[in-house]
Amino acid sequence: MATSTPESGALERLIGFGRELRRRGLPVGTGRIVTFCRGAAALSPLGRDDLYWAARASLISQPEDVEAFDLAFDEYFRTVVGLPPIARMVLPKTPVPSSGGEPGGDVVIEEGLVAARWRAAGPDEEPEGEAAIRIVASAVEVLRDKSFADLSEEERLRVAHLIRRLAVTVPVRRTRRLRPAATGTRFDMRRTLRRSLRTEGEPFHRAWRDRGSRIRPLVLILDVSGSMAPYSRALMQFAFAAMAVGRKVEVFCFGTRLTRVTRTLRTKDPDRALHEVGKQVADWEGGTRIGASLKQLLDEWSQRAALRGSVAVICSDGLERGEPELLRHQMARLRRLAHKVVWVNPLKGSPRYEPLARGMAAALPSIDVFLPGHNLESLEELSRVLAG
Repeated sequence: MATSTPESGALERLIGFGRELRRRGLPVGTGRIVTFCRGAAALSPLGRDDLYWAARASLISQPEDVEAFDLAFDEYFRTVVGLPPIARMVLPKTPVPSSGGEPGGDVVIEEGLVAARWRAAGPDEEPEGEAAIRIVASAVEVLRDKSFADLSEEERLRVAHLIRRLAVTVPVRRTRRLRPAATGTRFDMRRTLRRSLRTEGEPFHRAWRDRGSRIRPLVLILDVSGSMAPYSRALMQFAFAAMAVGRKVEVFCFGTRLTRVTRTLRTKDPDRALHEVGKQVADWEGGTRIGASLKQLLDEWSQRAALRGSVAVICSDGLERGEPELLRHQMARLRRLAHKVVWVNPLKGSPRYEPLARGMAAALPSIDVFLPGHNLESLEELSRVLAG
């Protein structure tokens, strides 16, 4: 049982007013009540006029409901001239009992603004009549474990937005050249002596040197063949998120042949970029020639800085239509050239998966990290692997 506080009492009255409007026949759903509570939190501390307009703007939308709303507001808040400060709702934690003895939902009061990672229940989720208020967890939590192949069109749009907001970190490498540093592993005698001239030869201020760091190139090689259709667009969204964090990112697509899409993805409009990629990649949702595509990549890019010493990420289910020996040989070439080879296979998300396909079996000896790529959680794991 949560301890009663002025803040929790204020929240109970806000929820109770939404229920009162519903009892009087006004179409006030759960989403409107949650929006009202968040608006009140943003305006806190509240006066009577602020409270009135926050409620009217969020709880009703039809002009014919204004008269009934005014009457209900006057009766419900007749003795209320102001409310205590209302703080952020972080859900779910300690239940706060609502007015009338009904559960008010999993709500806890903390300082700050309303948490953006929570949403109200949808229209079809709303309880009828005097049912309890329910706060539904955000789409992030609901969709993280759901496979891209099982998403509805609406869920696919949500996941695409969440993938673009992933904090992708490009890999870095330590250089051999030493640089001045506030703290470090090596004592800088020359700079220390130079500083001591300011203090009559006494080395009060010691100087240090340490190895610097540089961004390591990141190369994304995405399979857009027919067998990867449920996952290829989500992986392309991940590539778009990676492009936004640094210039040393290269993106290639392949089905039966290789296509470089780096310049196309280097834009601020993801929808337009993906549309252009769809027109640029002629073999989208076609066959799969992993070995031949890697050979084309290595033949044309092996002498370029974008591939040498990079972290190469291959996103494919490994269902090779070509010769496995060609794939084995090209993977060995790539492993000698790149710093690390990461293979992302959506089929690995199944607990019964075994890499028995000829292409996947041929590639495994040259892979450093083998990850699933079937849902949002697996792409988050990929982000952590890239960050080292």
